[in-house]
Amino acid sequence: MFTGIIETLGRIHEIKKDQSNLHVTVEASITNELKIDQSVSHNGICLTVVAIKDSFYTVTAIEETISKTNIGDWKAGDIVNLERGMKLGDRLDGHIVQGHVDQTGTCIKIEEANGSWNYTFEYDKNLSNITIEKGSITVNGVSLTVVNSKTNEFSVSIIPYTYENTNFKNFKVGTKINLEFDVVGKYISRLYSINK
Repeated sequence: MFTGIIETLGRIHEIKKDQSNLHVTVEASITNELKIDQSVSHNGICLTVVAIKDSFYTVTAIEETISKTNIGDWKAGDIVNLERGMKLGDRLDGHIVQGHVDQTGTCIKIEEANGSWNYTFEYDKNLSNITIEKGSITVNGVSLTVVNSKTNEFSVSIIPYTYENTNFKNFKVGTKINLEFDVVGKYISRLYSINK
């Protein structure tokens, strides 16, 4: 489990394809604190550390993960948001995040707003995921509040700290992002589809 509060940024060092899997090697300031089998969120994707060497560590993504996330688009040099799993008893400063990406979305608008930024994303509504006005959403692993919720799009507002300390500053119109919808929203969505 995660909180959606990004701990640090990592840089993709190398990506190797191995049959249907991807082995991703990341350079990060927290590498010396990691251990084998530890879960780390990478742009919202929960991946297990399988190797550590110097300031680099490696995680492996399977076909299911590759098909539901933007990991297949990653390349060496890309910056990813990192968060280690939460400890029992820690404050939950964001919201409950599982690290299981529901689907990808696309950035369709970026607006500067007097020192903050508004980002609008669209996603495929046919996968039955929904956002709730003022509810929580995870974008590339970042816990955010939904504004302007619509059937297949929503916006979020980003403060300068979040902008500087996540990969939001690298987003452009057309950037593909990972979305994990709030567990409450998922529950409502499932109830709605059952009672339809």
